[in-house]
Amino acid sequence: MAAALTRAAVTLAAVLTGVFLLTALLPQDAAQVLAGHQADPARVARLRAELGLDRPLWERFGSWLAGLLHGDFGRSLVDGRPVGPLLAERLGASALIVVPAWVLAVVLGVPVAVLVARRAAASAAVAAFASVPEVVLVSGLVLVFATGLGWLPAVSLLPVGGSAWAEPSVLVLPVLALALPSAAWLARSVRGPAADVIARPFVVDAELRGVPPARVVVRHVLPHLAGPAAQGAAILTGALLAGTTVVESLLAYPGFGQLLATAVATRDVPVVQAVALVDAVVVLVALLAADRIAKAGAR
Repeated sequence: MAAALTRAAVTLAAVLTGVFLLTALLPQDAAQVLAGHQADPARVARLRAELGLDRPLWERFGSWLAGLLHGDFGRSLVDGRPVGPLLAERLGASALIVVPAWVLAVVLGVPVAVLVARRAAASAAVAAFASVPEVVLVSGLVLVFATGLGWLPAVSLLPVGGSAWAEPSVLVLPVLALALPSAAWLARSVRGPAADVIARPFVVDAELRGVPPARVVVRHVLPHLAGPAAQGAAILTGALLAGTTVVESLLAYPGFGQLLATAVATRDVPVVQAVALVDAVVVLVALLAADRIAKAGAR
């Protein structure tokens, strides 16, 4: 466990350093974005000084790390708001779609992996669905359920900080857009281990003895897929958080991903860095939990 925590800490440090350097290399900074394309250079320089962007890179990095040690994510360069409360507000909104999408992806993905383990054509269809771009999938869902059937709103139009519980229908399209490709990806990832388990003698023997297929799967197959399924589900946490950037932007859902897209567009570096930090922590915690599950299943 100590070794795993050490690896996680090193990975987190590498992510923090990489994100900071990448945001520093963006072609424009927040001062240029706020000042406009044809702004006076003197105004841009003044804004840089006000925002602290004229300080050396190493100094800004050190200040950011020092703030993180005290629980301070800094302030938005665009509106001056503390980043911590801003993240908490948006993260809560994204949790309403990411958590159900994750559960749905796992509930669908693992059984589908077992079903397609012996069927090459079905496995190819699942792999093809997993590769469908999110933009195409979201557009298709909107055309079917919003434009065609009129069952769901095409966009959420939920105000920032508003409660989705007052209009739960706005959650359905984002959840489906995140869950369906994730379930297909998980099924494709677990298909190989599922095929290996199904080919083992104790499973073949149970089938020859006439044990009902559902009982064979529940008692003999699924317990041996706990490790691969847990690892795949852990990776899905990061994929789902990343997927919110596209899905929330297309559906006008005011969550974590939409915040990241806006922050990148305005070069709001503290917000981008904080979002990347939260994403990294969530993924690392999920991977540590999956590693524990895999080791427990191997015993």
